[in-house]
Amino acid sequence: MQRPTAGRLLPLLGPAIVAGVAYLDPGNVASNMTAGAAYGYLLIWVVVAANAMAWLIQYLSAKLGIATGASLPQNLGRRIKRRPLRFAYWVQAELVAMATDVAEILGGAIALNLLFGLPLLAGGIITGGVSLILLALHTHRGGRVFEGVIAGLVLIIGIGFCAGIVIGPPDPAAALAGLVPRFQDSGSVLLAASILGATVMPHAIYAHSSLSRDKFAGLDPVSSRPILLKATRIDVTIALTVAGGINVVILLVAAASLQGVPGTDTLEGAYTALASGLGPAVATLFAIGLLASGLASSSVGAFAGSEIMRGLLHINVPLLARRIITIIPALLVLIAGVEPTQALLLSQVVLSFGIPFALVPLIWLTSRRAVVGDVANKWWTTVLATVAGVLLVALNITLIVLLVSGN
Repeated sequence: MQRPTAGRLLPLLGPAIVAGVAYLDPGNVASNMTAGAAYGYLLIWVVVAANAMAWLIQYLSAKLGIATGASLPQNLGRRIKRRPLRFAYWVQAELVAMATDVAEILGGAIALNLLFGLPLLAGGIITGGVSLILLALHTHRGGRVFEGVIAGLVLIIGIGFCAGIVIGPPDPAAALAGLVPRFQDSGSVLLAASILGATVMPHAIYAHSSLSRDKFAGLDPVSSRPILLKATRIDVTIALTVAGGINVVILLVAAASLQGVPGTDTLEGAYTALASGLGPAVATLFAIGLLASGLASSSVGAFAGSEIMRGLLHINVPLLARRIITIIPALLVLIAGVEPTQALLLSQVVLSFGIPFALVPLIWLTSRRAVVGDVANKWWTTVLATVAGVLLVALNITLIVLLVSGN
């Protein structure tokens, strides 16, 4: 087996860039845009905190894939012996994957409608079809080509979403004040949960362990670990710095240019407001960024869904069939005429409920020497990850209470 050296770190990067696309999906755009337009700079701290938690979580996921040579779903599938329990676990993970697809397909459909006037249903079908082509690249051309395409789409996303901050810069003092943790009302709590659901995403946790497993499959799993983990830390840092920076910029643009503007609670309204306030060029770049976001994140989401099914149910489903199954709920939302942006935001809330089912087993597995050997978590790593998990679950419980009480 090959053994990489410190001078060959660059070829080892890539899995986090692909998994990190989950943090730049249309749900992030909708959540951050709505938060900035409705509450100004108030929830910047939520975006920053979510990104910090995401760094630790994604690193643990990649470490599990490297140390065990298996994805998180595979590790769970091996340990959940009773088939009914394994099936039940798969059901919740599959629902999360479908909620992910709702956000990503809707985002692509909205972008195509804004750019070319295509009906939303046609845009959703096109987005799903293109994501299938991207997945075929991974299957037939390998991970490196897929990583390159995704990195290119991330560049387009960054340009598209960050153009507005050049034309309409934010208030520095107000932005700094937004780093102080606080809520204003129940609506801000709902948006905070939506931001967390869009940032710390269960399918990204499942996918990253699989991507790392595949990336380093030909390397010595023991002697290569130190350099692989070093490369992974660099990879995750780059990916989440880019993703976190773009998410903060989206909120800043909305806070600086859209706060108080009528109709900005939808992506279509935000597009119109950007065109009116910052110019049609900025609005067009925004729509292009949204399209790239939908295409890239949809392909990664479908990849995660396939790995979830294979790892938990021990069955392989043809890619086309798997894609059709997960795209149906998103197309039904479009057919039913549900307001797309509201569906996007609610899908992110659904995602937040799936976080404990991915996060708790991840922390448990990576803390056990019997599973990952001498790269098991330090005690403080486990504590930090546990605190993050508790905070996420607590916010979800609060959200349920608010939704049930109607506040």
